[in-house]
Amino acid sequence: MGSHRRPAASGLDRSTRVTVLSAAAATAAAALGAAPAGAAPRDTPADTRTEVDRLYTQAEQATEAFNSADERADRLRKKVSTAQDRIARGQDRVNTMRGALGALAGAQYRAGGVDPSLALLLSSDPAGYLDRAATLDRVSARQAGELRELLAAQRDLTQERADATRTLADLERSRQAVARHKRVVERKLGEARRLLAALPPGERDAYDRASRSGRDTLPDLGGSAAPSARAAAAVAAARSAVGRPYVWGANGPSGFDCSGLTQWSYGQAGVGLPRTSQAQRYAGHQVPLSQARPGDLVAYRSDASHIGMYVGNGQVIHAPYPGAPVRYDPVGMMPVSSVTRV
Repeated sequence: MGSHRRPAASGLDRSTRVTVLSAAAATAAAALGAAPAGAAPRDTPADTRTEVDRLYTQAEQATEAFNSADERADRLRKKVSTAQDRIARGQDRVNTMRGALGALAGAQYRAGGVDPSLALLLSSDPAGYLDRAATLDRVSARQAGELRELLAAQRDLTQERADATRTLADLERSRQAVARHKRVVERKLGEARRLLAALPPGERDAYDRASRSGRDTLPDLGGSAAPSARAAAAVAAARSAVGRPYVWGANGPSGFDCSGLTQWSYGQAGVGLPRTSQAQRYAGHQVPLSQARPGDLVAYRSDASHIGMYVGNGQVIHAPYPGAPVRYDPVGMMPVSSVTRV
């Protein structure tokens, strides 16, 4: 089985201490035939490969955190847009009600601005005046009702604006989280690239070959059938993506990260999956690995920071990490944390 970006063993799980400078210095010392007196032993190519695998693992964990924050930001943007529409409609309603109240108040003033008893004494048509007075009473009652509705609409509008303000603040925090996780991913991937570049050419080529040991051609998948038509359609979509590049934060169709591939594949089958691998592991019911069938989602590591799709005969399709395109790999390439049937 080829190399994959496995979590480093606990004894090797150390902070990143291999930099371009130290790697270059070690290479230069080797070229001179001896290390400087008193210098610490230089990292071996195997150490560097282990460190690169660790950085890729950390980058993938940050990628899933980025996906989660980005998904939340999308939800908040939609919520803000809906709130803004409601606020605009509410303001139009308040303006219309204010205009109607103004018209009623003007009519009432013009028709009944004189004391009622004096107006009755002076009226040349007392019966007509009494009819008008009854109308004014009805107008006044209507005006009171309209005023109550206006006050309620204004209260609703004030609450909508307060809610929208809080949502906007949440959106800004989520945007900051997206940017923070993106910086972490870029830093980890940059460190991995620098470490690989510092390896001697032969070692770098050996790592590249090992990191691409997964198959990009269809292996024998045995006779296992998908448990449903939609799972079969998702498997067909995943197979069609084999060979496309790993692109962190992408969910197709030209590039994918791990959860982006599974989300896109099931999307082609008309099934909506959550964006992150941690959420996808709960997108159906879990089954034992021994009962896995094509289309099942296989989550890896205890934090479910990587995910692939089981396709039969002990094989998964997944988007491994930068530089290794979507491919087939053995299901046991990393510790399996769960198998989910969608």
